[in-house]
Amino acid sequence: MSASKRVSTAPSGGSRWLLDHTRAISPPLDAPKRRPFGTLLTALVIGITLALPAGLYAVLGGLDAASSGLKGSLRASLFIKDSLDEAAGRVLQAKITAKRGVAEAKYISRDAALAEFKAHSGFGEALDILSDNPLPAVIVVTPDAKLPKAQAQALLDELTKLPDVESARLDREWLERLYAILAVIERLVLLIAGALALAVLVVVANTIRLDIASRREEILVLKLIGAPDSFIRRPFLYTGLWYGLTGALLACLMVVAAGLALSGQVETLSGLYGLGSGFAALSVDTVFSVFAAGAALGWIAALWTVSRHLGAIEPD
Repeated sequence: MSASKRVSTAPSGGSRWLLDHTRAISPPLDAPKRRPFGTLLTALVIGITLALPAGLYAVLGGLDAASSGLKGSLRASLFIKDSLDEAAGRVLQAKITAKRGVAEAKYISRDAALAEFKAHSGFGEALDILSDNPLPAVIVVTPDAKLPKAQAQALLDELTKLPDVESARLDREWLERLYAILAVIERLVLLIAGALALAVLVVVANTIRLDIASRREEILVLKLIGAPDSFIRRPFLYTGLWYGLTGALLACLMVVAAGLALSGQVETLSGLYGLGSGFAALSVDTVFSVFAAGAALGWIAALWTVSRHLGAIEPD
């Protein structure tokens, strides 16, 4: 049969690419069989390193959700002038309720304010000797929970300028302190995540370097028969990717286990402070971010290490 009639058995471009990558994946998957203790130890170190920022981020997300829930408990107290009677005060309450950005307005008369103060202050008998009620009527205004800080402050200024309002106060300072603390914690989590990402790079890079050293003779043989650097580099890149993904899986399992171990205490603490169901669990976005970070860090560390050390191995 002539050469022109022969059917070529060489794989096509796409099939060859798939075959090359399939062959490159095999050595990393065999690593746990060849070095079970070392592979597990490396993956465990990466998992612990990734679990710390992932856990902190989950806690931060829970605190942020809790603070958003507390935002709806903000109250603005409008102290009404003594010259305004109760009927006029309730008319003013209705006008304030109709304003944009106001979720609720509750009128508390002077007598009701005094009775409430007696019940909660412990000075009931001392207040009985007073001839006049010293407390003003109050309209407690609840701003819309979705109202931004600037608009809430503008609403307060507008309510303060009402002719029948003596003074006003918006209890927002404590929430601003909480937001400031959360901002510091968020920045701290980012710094810790950056430092731990560097640690992951170092761990994977050192592991790949040792793997290259142990396979030096194999690399020399491949170079002698003309294998390109891309072919030699590919298994090490998949090894770094495998370490990163395995470490990410262990990190997620550690965070979930820690959440389950602390769930009872967190529920108790959340109930004491009225934070609803407690801190948020590990979200799908966080899990995806952990796996993406682990894969990227493992791949980058392997690429940098192979590019640095592979050129130093040359046949004599």
